[in-house]
Amino acid sequence: MANYTLTINGSQHQVEASEDMPLLWVIRDLLDMKGTKFGCGQGLCGACTVLLGDTALRSCSLRVSEVGEQGITTIEGLSQNGDHPLQKAWTAHIVPQCGYCQAGQIMNAAGLLKRNPSPSEDEIENAMAGNLCRCGTYNRIKEAILTAST
Repeated sequence: MANYTLTINGSQHQVEASEDMPLLWVIRDLLDMKGTKFGCGQGLCGACTVLLGDTALRSCSLRVSEVGEQGITTIEGLSQNGDHPLQKAWTAHIVPQCGYCQAGQIMNAAGLLKRNPSPSEDEIENAMAGNLCRCGTYNRIKEAILTAST
């Protein structure tokens, strides 16, 4: 076990964890932040997506020992009041059905918009291709991202 200082959503957290513990389990189990979801555990579905710096990454396949000093943003840290442009667009376009994948979808979209504030439909589809939605709300997701873009 090792001690780690992680900056998550602007706050520092001290955790003791095995160096190979996935960041997902640090966030959910050690820090009790339940917004980041477990989907597949292999980085394939995107439900566990968080931002490391400005880059969207799968927290289930990122070991806590690999985080370093970069800040982590989870869905809880995207906006204090749920009024981030993506969250507002998600509501306006009635994106969620079951809602399970939505935190990961929004965090992946946030990473996309940090890299490219005005993506084309093709760029959105390419960037979001790795996030799975069992309910099939892909067209609404794309429309919401277009709405939130500048």
